[in-house]
Amino acid sequence: MSGYSQSPRLVKAGIVLIDPGSAQVRRVIALQYNPDTLTRTLQAQHIGEGAERSEALRLKGPAVETFKLEAEIDAADQLEFPEQNRSTVEAGIAPQLAVLESLINPGAADLLAGKALAASGTLEIAPMESALAIFVWGANRIVPVRVTEFSITEEAFDPFLNPIRAKLSLGLRVLSIDDLGFDHKGGGLFMAYLQSRERLAAKAATFGFDALGIGGLP
Repeated sequence: MSGYSQSPRLVKAGIVLIDPGSAQVRRVIALQYNPDTLTRTLQAQHIGEGAERSEALRLKGPAVETFKLEAEIDAADQLEFPEQNRSTVEAGIAPQLAVLESLINPGAADLLAGKALAASGTLEIAPMESALAIFVWGANRIVPVRVTEFSITEEAFDPFLNPIRAKLSLGLRVLSIDDLGFDHKGGGLFMAYLQSRERLAAKAATFGFDALGIGGLP
């Protein structure tokens, strides 16, 4: 056998964490299994109810987009080969869960640094800045996000009560130029994402009035 497989390469969805200042990659998080569904919600940013009639069609900025997905993590495959997966044998899927939890938790070192500043008499302590999360769902959907909702249901455990199977529910809000600005690395990624959606829209089929059963607009 040549080892060649005609099976398509499975591309995994995931999240890339980058430094908000230097834009250097801190960590790449790949989901073990791609979710079966991805729910997207877009809320238009209209001028508002009190706007003048001439402003009725104006938009204040990009639509506020959110993602909702559910994923699974299972240690079964790794536990079949314990010698090659010692960390899974020792801790189950707890390390993978801890990585995902880091998306919404400040680092312990940052908390201690804030405590030290407060103890030294610093009057104003700026909130801690987390890494910028980039949601990646294939090459055509790479967009900065903020985690808004995260829940874990641990469904099975090893003899030491380490979780070995879990379901995740993850809510993400897309960060646009309204949140980050044009000059921010995340703002540039959002603009590239928006432009990619426009290119996709340009590929959609166009129709005449006859498709709607009318000869034209009255």
